[in-house]
Amino acid sequence: MNQKTYWNSASETKEFTTLLDINTLKEHLKPEALIIDYGCGYGRTLDSLWQQGYKNTIGYDFSEGMIQRGKKTFPHLNLRVSKNNKIPLESNSADMVILFAVLTCIIDDKTQTSLINEIERVLKPGGILYINDFLLNTDERNKKRYNAFYNKYGTYGVFELPEGAVLRHHDKSYIEKLTKPFQTESSTAITFKTMNGHHSNGFVYLGKKLG
Repeated sequence: MNQKTYWNSASETKEFTTLLDINTLKEHLKPEALIIDYGCGYGRTLDSLWQQGYKNTIGYDFSEGMIQRGKKTFPHLNLRVSKNNKIPLESNSADMVILFAVLTCIIDDKTQTSLINEIERVLKPGGILYINDFLLNTDERNKKRYNAFYNKYGTYGVFELPEGAVLRHHDKSYIEKLTKPFQTESSTAITFKTMNGHHSNGFVYLGKKLG
């Protein structure tokens, strides 16, 4: 099963759990700010922003099923299907781009780097990149599956779920390298509850585009 097929099939049932820190956003953004949620799923995070008065938002996701669910659940949101990790906006146009549990769904370094470069392009100078995602774990369940799939994928931290998804947990030093184009405002280690009910190491990152 390819990943697009998986997420389309899961679009009506999966509930995402990464949390939005609205107080942190309010420190950086005015109500009229243009906020892009890339990998928005069914729009849960954008609806939280809408309820707080942030209504100049656009959500992109490569899963047509997720976007269809979002349009039914949150018809007031501007949700669009994305293609090829591109954000169809002018350069220097967005005030913030949100990546919530998106890197975990992109297992190769090259595609992740391409996406970060695209985000840098669309952000205004001084614009904010806001990431929530997953770090490597050291418990036996996770180490076993990291090792089981290392030979297949060539990256420690990549693993398959029984239902078909292929996901990645990240080394902290790799995230620091990936976000090097941005000036780090904060980076905090936290524990997330995963979409399947487990707990995982994670991080919350805010970076600013220079220039």
